[in-house]
Amino acid sequence: MASAAAAPARSAAAARAPRLEGEEEDLARNDVSDSVPSFKAADTVVQLSETQKPKPVLEGLQFGTMFTDHMLVIEWSSEGGWGKPHIQPFGNLSIHPACSALHYAIQLFEGLKAYRGQDSRVRLFRPMLNMKRMLKSARRACLPGFDGAELLECIRKLLEVDQEWVPQSDSASLYIRPTYVGTESSLGVKKPSHALLFVILSPVSSYFSTGAKPVSLWADPKYIRAWRGGTGDCKMGGNYGASIYAQYEAVDYGCQQVLWLYGDDHQITEVGTMNLFLYWVNEEGEEELATPPLDGIILPGITRQSILELTRKWGEFKVSERYLTMADLRLALKENRLKEMFGSGTACVVSPIGRVLYQGENLEIPCEVNCSGLISRLQQELTDIQYGRTPSDWAILV
Repeated sequence: MASAAAAPARSAAAARAPRLEGEEEDLARNDVSDSVPSFKAADTVVQLSETQKPKPVLEGLQFGTMFTDHMLVIEWSSEGGWGKPHIQPFGNLSIHPACSALHYAIQLFEGLKAYRGQDSRVRLFRPMLNMKRMLKSARRACLPGFDGAELLECIRKLLEVDQEWVPQSDSASLYIRPTYVGTESSLGVKKPSHALLFVILSPVSSYFSTGAKPVSLWADPKYIRAWRGGTGDCKMGGNYGASIYAQYEAVDYGCQQVLWLYGDDHQITEVGTMNLFLYWVNEEGEEELATPPLDGIILPGITRQSILELTRKWGEFKVSERYLTMADLRLALKENRLKEMFGSGTACVVSPIGRVLYQGENLEIPCEVNCSGLISRLQQELTDIQYGRTPSDWAILV
């Protein structure tokens, strides 16, 4: 348990963490409180790299291929609990060949970004939602909990060390990848007695090679991304590794991403690694923005949640979390009711969809005035917040 002497460090980290609507309730539900055994950001040991790598040219930079000079590493064991956080030179990890993350996929990760505004200040976008989701994934993976505010403060310290890596650009950012793995050094299928939490940073530009151009999707029910009772609502590596085969088959069919279907009625669930939205006139004649509900197979995306909250605040059209099927999509196209279709996620923010290949038929998706409608508006409003052009409680200064 956390000692009374460690309480001031917890308070300092909590003070730096963002205060979001409903956050205290969310944190309590995820066991993020003073009573949770956790590492302390105030105990962070910093070892600076003796050499610095050259910063990359952002134009044409492939996603996730370049990394900063430092990383954050925190170890846990059932005997000793959490160790001190270490910020150290970026380098390879040393793990046992029987490591449970390698054999049984006891691992998870998160993804968020640091943005540099025109004022040169660095911001994070709703990072406590990432901490909440990471703790949910950790619980599902039988990995120990921690104080999300403390991890966020550790990440802030890492960003301070590597702040020169945050691009001075409104079309680029520094991707932050917290990762949590079981490091049990035995072949038994069980809760790990050792674990490693680490964070690496990577400067990134546009996620898709097409930039903001509409992407094409391959929809086939023979591959399923997630199912009820599984881990589709957690950010676990196994969900992504198992999708690669289908992704390459989509490319063979001339498409860039997979439109994941579920059930006999071919419910539309996610787009590649993104949440999905339809903007249309629904069956009742109402203008509506719709996305599948969080029923256990959909990842609760931070961008997804932000789009729902933002558009509900506008109050200009109906905003729904509802089941959508390929039959619904086909009928809407036939009746000219579909306005736009897009994916959302941290890497791309919003990504327009231009074509869906389904049962041998190319479904051409409209994009209002070359996607200058809702997609463009969402992209602009969200990035304005992320880069500090629009003041918002969602943007947290580092």
